[in-house]
Amino acid sequence: MSPKDPGFSTKSVHSGERLCPLTGSITTPIYQTSNFGFVDLDSLRTVFTDHSKGYFYTRYSNPTLEAVEKKLADLMGAQRAVVFSSGMAALTSATLSLVSSGDHIVSAFDIYGGTFNFFSNVLPRYGVTVDLIETTDPGRLAESIRPNTKTIFFESPTNPLLKLMNIAEVARIGKERGITTFMDNTFATPFNQRPIEMGIDLVMHSATKYLGGHSDLIGGVVAGGEELMQKVMSSRYVFGGVPDPQSAWLLMRGVKTLKVRMEAHNKNGMQVAQFLEEHPRVERVYYPGLTDHPQHELAKSQMKGFGGMVSFEVAGGNNSLGKFLGRLGICQLAVSLGGIESLICPPSLTTHRRLSQSERIKAGIKDNLLRLSVGIEDAQDLIDDLDQALSAIS
Repeated sequence: MSPKDPGFSTKSVHSGERLCPLTGSITTPIYQTSNFGFVDLDSLRTVFTDHSKGYFYTRYSNPTLEAVEKKLADLMGAQRAVVFSSGMAALTSATLSLVSSGDHIVSAFDIYGGTFNFFSNVLPRYGVTVDLIETTDPGRLAESIRPNTKTIFFESPTNPLLKLMNIAEVARIGKERGITTFMDNTFATPFNQRPIEMGIDLVMHSATKYLGGHSDLIGGVVAGGEELMQKVMSSRYVFGGVPDPQSAWLLMRGVKTLKVRMEAHNKNGMQVAQFLEEHPRVERVYYPGLTDHPQHELAKSQMKGFGGMVSFEVAGGNNSLGKFLGRLGICQLAVSLGGIESLICPPSLTTHRRLSQSERIKAGIKDNLLRLSVGIEDAQDLIDDLDQALSAIS
């Protein structure tokens, strides 16, 4: 790598990579091994004393994992990144590295259903209280801070209603109060938004989504400063949420094309959102790139692109919803997101099914809400597919 700071795609391709010392392979090999041998007792003692001196067990470190972690840290503007076996492994391990019994977390209410369940039903069993605040105003989060508050958590854009938080303002509040700020940046990706450069302490992604990008792996990543990341790494040692080398290699391969994929997702997302906004059988569209999105100006100020996630409400009730979904051809009914193919699902039945009906109503997640992950297919083909399916609704 050149001493000059390389561009995003150059980092995507080259960061963390090194020629294989045995073969000269330009692609980092998959070190598909659970453990590593030693030539003598002194070399074993050296590595166990200082893990940076070598490898002994893949739960602790592995050359394939280290390569993708270096790549992701560079792309996210972080001192260090740690990969996990899933997004939830990343979220839970990082959170538990920040809090102990008696501590308090302030979180935005609008978060992924798995995170909501962890905060609402799991952490309280271990003496950690969480206030879930229904707001996009950082000031409202600040009002809920207590003397024992250790972490502020939020998403931006949120899943599934694509609400935004002023990231720099949350970071300012955290630093002013001495509280760790922790953000899920899955929807935006580091191509569209780099929260660490805005002052956020820890940033996580479900790497299953856009980072991997091909719907063929499960993974997660947390990135931040060295001191905090040492704690996160220790949690991974203890809880064991380490990805296997094959998944780490797939993630590394996927990340290499992140820029070109996100440019396509951004472009298609905007075109699909504009089409849906004008369709008579769509009641409402949620997309920060639309000028009538209530936080469009904030999106323009802190995002490079508006992403490929579009949520919308279909007119006509449950019968219409089923008819519409049954007519789709290109857009597949599936629960994940961020892949090269377009995927669609009703959050009330999938990602947010663990929320009670009253909690879903409070969050604004209606039964007729659909979350569309717009892929990189030709935009007109996607629009035609959505149009013919919507036309089936009476």
